[in-house]
Formats: sequence, structure tokens, C-alpha cells
Amino acid sequence: MIVERGARVLGFGLTQDGAREVASRARGTPRIAGRLLKRLRDFASVEGHTRVDAAVADAALTRLEVDKRGLDAFDRRYLQLIAEAFSGGPVGIETIAAALGEARDAIEEIVEPFLLQQGFVQRTPRGRLVTGAAYAHLGLPMPSRDPAQFGLFAEADDD
Repeated sequence: MIVERGARVLGFGLTQDGAREVASRARGTPRIAGRLLKRLRDFASVEGHTRVDAAVADAALTRLEVDKRGLDAFDRRYLQLIAEAFSGGPVGIETIAAALGEARDAIEEIVEPFLLQQGFVQRTPRGRLVTGAAYAHLGLPMPSRDPAQFGLFAEADDD
């Protein structure tokens, strides 16, 4: 309903399935939905679409690098950094911030909450870990964990 109302306010036609596509990628956040709608309107205008359906919305959001789960390019960069450069973690937030060239606060307050909510990242006392769900979403092979990375009471498979 919020997305459909936003499209009416912005003055462009958005079908119900187009609105559903935008809403599914907006992380459940009206502010993000509004930002995506503005960009979608621009794409539709340039390409000459009078009504935006799910296919047009999908194409525009894909070009904006917002995937089906609502992750943007920076979210994927964050996850890939931990997955590839640090073998999935654990890695400290200061190290992540330095490697990405972003402020620690921005990462903790803007990027991580959604990734935690989606089950892509875990915060541990030793640092951030990328989960199997993140590896699957990124299409990366899951690395084997170093036994030294298991917690004090965790058991490693000795098969």
C-alpha cells in the first residue's frame, strides 16, 4: 500500500505486481521504498513506459544492483569481503571498516542490521562471521573452518 501510494504521489503508473516487486526489495522500509520508486520512475520515463509492471521493475532494480533479497552493491561488497578476504571470519568491525573505507558507525547502523536480520552475518565476541546463507546467496563455495576458530566448548568433527 505504501509503494502504491508513493507511485501515485510521484505521478506514474505502477501495477500491483510492480508494487509488490518494489516492496519485496525495499527491506520493509518505507524510506528505501520511496528512494527505489524515484529511481524506478526515472528509468520508466527514460525508457518510455507509461505503466510499470513487475518485469519493468525487476529490470530497473537489477540495473540499480538491488537483488531479489533487497541487498545492494555495498551489502554484497561487505559480505564478499568477509567471505573471500577473511575466509568467512571472524573479523573485527574496525578491520572491516578500514578495508571498505567506511565509518564503523555507518556499517553498524546501516549495513549490518538488515544482514543480521536476514541471517547472512553473525556478531560474535571474536568478530563478524558470514553464514552459510550468505555464501549460498553470493554463489560462493563454503570454506572449511579452521579448528582454531571453534569456540571454547564447540566440538569439531574429527571423522
